[in-house]
Amino acid sequence: MQQAKLFHSGGLVAGVDEAGRGPLAGPVAAAAVILNPDRPVEGLADSKKLSAARRERLAVEVRASALAWAVAWADPAEIDALNVLAATMLAMRRAILGLSVTPAVVQVDGNRLPNLTFGDRQLAGEAIVGGDDRVAAISAASILAKTVRDRIMVELDRLYPCYEFARHKGYGTALHRARLEEFGPCREHRFTFAPVRATS
Repeated sequence: MQQAKLFHSGGLVAGVDEAGRGPLAGPVAAAAVILNPDRPVEGLADSKKLSAARRERLAVEVRASALAWAVAWADPAEIDALNVLAATMLAMRRAILGLSVTPAVVQVDGNRLPNLTFGDRQLAGEAIVGGDDRVAAISAASILAKTVRDRIMVELDRLYPCYEFARHKGYGTALHRARLEEFGPCREHRFTFAPVRATS
């Protein structure tokens, strides 16, 4: 895996990734991370390949070691208004804006880049398919996005216990679909997603 590196112009590299594009409920979250080359984090990988406990431990280490990090999201209303891809790009842009240090280049997991124009400054960008398992900064962003989104879903579980969001994190599991059939959707559901639309 590529560790944090300085861009050729001397600027810093931010890794960006998202979590939660597929679920039927909850926000889509994105994180941006600028790792510190002098404080590498061991064991980074695609968040989906890590246990929940391992993700949480690595998230703590990333936040403590990184030069800068930020997490942002787009809520279900924005997902419905924009579509989930556009909402994901918006969440990524918000995460980049949240960094306390401005990177020179942004590396994003996948094949698309968010709008990287900020005022009169245009950041360089690179979309990397499989980047969450190949580039350390993107893996770190993957872990932060996933752990923050999971915590949001646990909080939503307390507000809407009938859906058991803490168990499935909003994904379209058999349990979640059964609860949707029984109770109908709540404001945290994505009404433009077919399984939700069918029960509303």
